Amino acid sequence: MKVEVKSKKGLRTVLSVIVEKKNIQAKMDERLKELQKEVSLKGFRPGKVPPSVIKSQFGKSIYGEVVDKILRETTSKAIDEKKLKIAGQPKIDLKQFGEGKDLNYELQIDCLPNVSLKNFDKFKATNFKVKIEDKIIDEKINEIANQNKQFEDRNESEKATRGDQVIFDYSATLDGNKFEGSEGKDVHLELGKDLFLKGFDEQLLGVKKGDKKILNAVLPANHPKKELANKNTKFECKIKKIKKPKNFKIDDNFAKLMGAEDIKDLKSSIEKQISNQYSQALNSITKKEILDQIEKNHQVDLPQNLIDQEISIMTQNLKSEEKEKYKSDNEKLAKERIKLGLLLNEYGEKNNLKVSDDEVKAEIQKQIRGMPGQEKMVLEYYQKHPNASQNLKGSLYEEKIIELIKSKINLTSKEINTKEAEKIITEFSKSKAETAEKSKTSGSVKNKSKTKKISKK
Repeated sequence: MKVEVKSKKGLRTVLSVIVEKKNIQAKMDERLKELQKEVSLKGFRPGKVPPSVIKSQFGKSIYGEVVDKILRETTSKAIDEKKLKIAGQPKIDLKQFGEGKDLNYELQIDCLPNVSLKNFDKFKATNFKVKIEDKIIDEKINEIANQNKQFEDRNESEKATRGDQVIFDYSATLDGNKFEGSEGKDVHLELGKDLFLKGFDEQLLGVKKGDKKILNAVLPANHPKKELANKNTKFECKIKKIKKPKNFKIDDNFAKLMGAEDIKDLKSSIEKQISNQYSQALNSITKKEILDQIEKNHQVDLPQNLIDQEISIMTQNLKSEEKEKYKSDNEKLAKERIKLGLLLNEYGEKNNLKVSDDEVKAEIQKQIRGMPGQEKMVLEYYQKHPNASQNLKGSLYEEKIIELIKSKINLTSKEINTKEAEKIITEFSKSKAETAEKSKTSGSVKNKSKTKKISKK
């Protein structure tokens, strides 16, 4: 095989590759011998069909198969020989081929640019730490308590009030007729939450145990049976029990019911949970602050085929007129994303950062623990979608890179309260929404900081 650089312009290199006919013939002979064991033809015993007969019958298709294999092998060897880092799939242009001839083709390759990283020492960013106020923690505990409230029976003479739980059977009719779902037994309804049918709760206020009451209700617009949507109905309800909320005390016993050791442990757990929620959002802001500086302070030549590919992914769900209208914005965004990917990948490679399979498994287990009751679903998702694990590996790799960059730059720590955190997050979200609307690409701003071109080691 002979490989020569025919031309080189910018990031595009064209190689001329010649594979001698004797090598092609050797591959042909090798394939014919393999087929001799497989082909069955009338008049010949299995495995005894002469290669010349096989060639006369299937020569063109065998030649095509052999050449296709040679192209794959020699393309890879040619790229390795010239030590090229390719961006995307090379294009092959056949110049000469055919039995008894040398195979001559050109390989058009878009190469990855040489990335020169600047020193990150002068980059600045703010790392936010949120102080969770006692009031916020107490509000959350009260919310949990209300979600897990216990009820006790009222006296038979006592009427139902807002916040009580009414247990009843019902039989409903539409124009005097029964319909699907018109019967219900032992329905538990907490008055005031309006979770059954709109206005239903209000009509149950004042009922007592043993009462029978007819209620008017409108079936919901999204009723599974379209013919029943928005229909006026009558519900005959038999009240079986009235229960009132139990007085509860937020103390160690309550904490134990919630799975904590004591009230101090419960408060600590809630504080950590709320803090993590804020940290997740604020870390995204810090990350964008860093990525914006990296992108702004580096110049990188970008392969056009990667830009085209990124734009295609970003705009795949857009109409033709939208693609044209926002062409400039989308191209700019695609270039930023590819540029960041190349820069971060270079930084990761220079610092020998890697993500092991064990780290991916540990992250999946972390996700499983964070979704109690849905463990099987999460596990099956990763088992059925191998690409999901690979994407997760890429995200972990990127996070390692960002954490290393944070350790090198001028990172200022700032403690803020929840009100300040809410303001920062809201302003950031508003900015993202405006950019997304301008670019008209689904999730483009969110993904800007995810650098899709990072190699997943």
